[in-house]
Formats: sequence, structure tokens, C-alpha cells
Amino acid sequence: MATIELKKVEKRFGDFQAVKPLDLTIHDGEFVVLLGPSGCGKTTTLRMISGLESVSTGNILIAGRDVTWRHPSDRDIAFVFQLYALYPHMSVEKNITFPLEAEKASPQLIQDRLNHVIDLLQIKHLLPLKPGSLSGGDKQRVALGRALVRQPAAFLMDEPLGALDADFREKMRGEIKKVHIAEKATTVYVTHDQIEAMAMGDRIVVMSAAEVQQIGTPDEVYHDPSNLFVARFIGSPGMNLLPGRYADGAIHLPPDLHYKVAADHQPAVTGVIGRDGDIVLGFRPEAARIHEDGALAGEVYASDLHGAYRVLHVSVGDEVVHIRSERQVGHKIGSSVRFDIDPTMARLFDPRSGRSIRREVSQA
Repeated sequence: MATIELKKVEKRFGDFQAVKPLDLTIHDGEFVVLLGPSGCGKTTTLRMISGLESVSTGNILIAGRDVTWRHPSDRDIAFVFQLYALYPHMSVEKNITFPLEAEKASPQLIQDRLNHVIDLLQIKHLLPLKPGSLSGGDKQRVALGRALVRQPAAFLMDEPLGALDADFREKMRGEIKKVHIAEKATTVYVTHDQIEAMAMGDRIVVMSAAEVQQIGTPDEVYHDPSNLFVARFIGSPGMNLLPGRYADGAIHLPPDLHYKVAADHQPAVTGVIGRDGDIVLGFRPEAARIHEDGALAGEVYASDLHGAYRVLHVSVGDEVVHIRSERQVGHKIGSSVRFDIDPTMARLFDPRSGRSIRREVSQA
């Protein structure tokens, strides 16, 4: 396997900037997920790595070799597509071994690698079948097997589970991750599904509007988002965001609520917005604790049961926040609740730049 390096890689279609200059290193054996909404540039980035799309500027290196202008067949990568791209007239066995046969590999090598793949994916019973008789999950296993049999330097996967039902997606997430660990495979995986990204990635590259918003571990992008976009996009529901005004060491929220900013965060706040200015308070649903003496208050307008817990939808002034609570605790629609926020889980943002205040200060 190999390290993949993108150096100031950019893609333009005429005057349209599909991917803004991007620097990214994907380490040997790492599973990196490109995550973002449709049209953000994630698939274009993957296609530039593969050579299916040319770069406008910048360089791409795989295993230290500059492959920027090399043909896809000369990059030692395997691409797994969303819609499988299997040959319908060939058996499963022939679909898997076709890349090796095209390279004129020896019969013994072909058999050895086929045996390895069918043992890893548990698909021996599928070998004589044609793709038309397979389920979506089995088709994806075959497509994965065809990529694995070549033992390439890197695997590139473009929304490979997008066409599967929810139960199949969950199962295949586990199988792809198992294969990644077993093969120690450098993998770049594109998805718009944050659940897939959080469950599978060693690191996540969050993209929006053709540029990278944040690169970090699943824990980092969830608990310490770099800006308001990441805060909203990551999480189901996303981070609660309450706009207010900072003054005298507290955030003043409409209609008449006050959140005391932790003393160690106050220098960061004043360093960015001054001693009096607009600010956004962010917190995850699990960071809120309901109790009768809470500093913040709102009115419950909906309650969703999620099995082991409930999510309360609470109106706070003109905003809506989501609070995670115990499943046994009932809060009637229209009732008032008071709550506090775990100060270690509170995040503050500059509404002008959208950036995390703590991150702005730490990177200054």
C-alpha cells in the first residue's frame, strides 16, 4: 500500500471552480473519507486521484511517484463504483479474475488471489452465478472482490453503498472496514452520509462549496468543529447554535437568558470579537442537562423516541434546540423546561467569519 499526496490540487471547468486548491496527505494504510453535500467537489477530487479527471493545477503523488499526468492504468489503484460496473455476461468468478487475466497473470497467481478474496468476503457460493441474479449487497461484494484481487497501492470508493437499502448499508459498512483492516489498505472513500463517515473513517475530510472545511478524526469533527458549516453538517441532528451577544463574561440570549462563559474561554472570546459583540453558542444535544435550576429555558414542541433515549425539540426564543434526555422521562408538548450546558462541551463561534473562536485563537 502507499501514501497519497495532493499538493495544491485544483479543478476548473472554464470559469467554474469545482475544487479549490487542496493540500491533503493520506497516509499508508489509512482510511480517509471525503464527506460533504452534493456538488461540494468530493467526487471530482476522487476522480483526479484516480486519473479519470485531469487536474487544472497542482500535483498528485502515489507512493512518492508523481502520477499527475499518468493514465489511470499506470497509477496502481482500484476504483469501486456506486453502481458496481460488473460485466453482466460473465460469471462472478470471471468478473473477479478479469483484471488479472487482462494483465496476463499466471494461472497459479490468479487462483491464489481468487482464493484469498473469496475467503475474505465469504462469496465462494456466488462464483458460478451471473450478476443479474445477485442482490445489491452481493453485487457490491463482487465489485469489492474485483478491486481486491489486484492488490493495488490504493482503493478509491465512490459512494459504494449508495444504491443499497439501509440494512444492507450497515452490514456492508462493517465488511468494507473489515477488509480495510485485513488488507492494511490505503483507502479513499467518498460519501454524503455522515453516519458512514463517522463509522468508517480514520480521518474525515469535510468539504463544502469546492473547498475543505475541516480535516480531522471523527471525534474531532464532531466535538470540535472548525466552523458553523461543520457544526451544522456533522451530527443527527446537527449542533445546536444559538446567536447572542457577548458582554461582561456572559452570552446574552433572547428573550432574557444568560449563559456564563467559562473563565478560561473568555480571553479567546475577547481576542476575537472584543469585550462586547455578536457571538454564536454551540452545543450538541447530549451536552444539555435538564433540571429545574438551569440557566437556559425553552418550550417543548416535539419529542422523538430513539430507542434508548429521547430527543426533545425545544423553542428558545426564535431558535430551536435539540436536547437528548432519558427515554423514561416524559415532557409534555407545550411544557417549559430549564437546562444547563456542560461547559466542557460548549463551543463558541464568530458569526462574521463562521469560524470556531477557540480554533481561530489556537491557529493565530
